[in-house]
Amino acid sequence: MSWYCDVAPGHPVHGPYHDEEYGFPLEDDDRLLERLALEINQAGLSWLTILKRREALRRAYRRFEVARVARFRGPDIARLMADASIIRNRRKIEAVVENARRIRALEGSHGSFSAWLAAHHPRPRERWVDLFKATFVFTGPEITAEFLMSTGYLPGAHREDCPVFARLVALEPPWMHAGARR
Repeated sequence: MSWYCDVAPGHPVHGPYHDEEYGFPLEDDDRLLERLALEINQAGLSWLTILKRREALRRAYRRFEVARVARFRGPDIARLMADASIIRNRRKIEAVVENARRIRALEGSHGSFSAWLAAHHPRPRERWVDLFKATFVFTGPEITAEFLMSTGYLPGAHREDCPVFARLVALEPPWMHAGARR
């Protein structure tokens, strides 16, 4: 996403995310759920809005602990809908909770969400989108692609001339492995 490399560096909110997180490999399931939840919540909104509300989202969703979020029920949904510090969109809230439940199911079949991702890697973007649509909810092409770029499974998070790119490449994200390019 070359434009992000132009606008994010030095920005008080975008800068730290761009420089330290975007495109870097993630393996922790709670962090993966958080990233998926952020992408879901971003739909129709600016990324700046999401980053500014990130701490509130972390508090509201119990630090995105998969096991806890998967147990959310009606009272938890009502609590989230009443929380003015987060994105109060019922479809998005219910999608995050349902996706946490689906990640729990993946733990049974693959051991973890991270292992499920690794088991399906590499694949082209279009096949990832199909897989995510079949496995999760509220995961269209843009949400899926951004999630995968942000977690190192698809290339494109940084331009090759971006100073962060060299640091990212040194970590050998999954997209660098043979056959993993778009």
